Amino acid sequence: MGNLADRIEAYLKKILEQADEGFIILQRGVLAGEFSCAPSQINYVLGTRFTVERGYLVESRRGGGGYLRIVRLGWNHDSQFQNIIRQLIGNQLTYERALGLLKRLFEEEVVSKREATLIQTMLHPDSLNSEVINPDALRAHIMKRILTTLSREDLG
Repeated sequence: MGNLADRIEAYLKKILEQADEGFIILQRGVLAGEFSCAPSQINYVLGTRFTVERGYLVESRRGGGGYLRIVRLGWNHDSQFQNIIRQLIGNQLTYERALGLLKRLFEEEVVSKREATLIQTMLHPDSLNSEVINPDALRAHIMKRILTTLSREDLG
């Protein structure tokens, strides 16, 4: 398998899938020991691969009794994830954050690979040309409209 960050991500996703509660609780130091790495590497993986855009909530408490709790948010019509994403998008959405959200929508099979590619093309900085005054605001508006459309489809 790829680099250390990829292995840590795969490990965490695997144990999350096996968790009946929909979340896992770990100790950062123990996890770092399992992968023979510094705790900061664990922080890097959590900060880049387990974001809200990708459908995760991470609660962290440092110190001797510290822990990590990772919650996987589900995507369905009564899901809080959709509301959290709309709030998180706010009035601005960078292209990088949009890509994270698209990856999650694809993983949840809400959109196909082709649909994700089309949405990615629409939201790309080159597509929102220089005549657009605030591309991040336009990107946020487009993504919210897409989420609204997807939510309606989930309801039948």
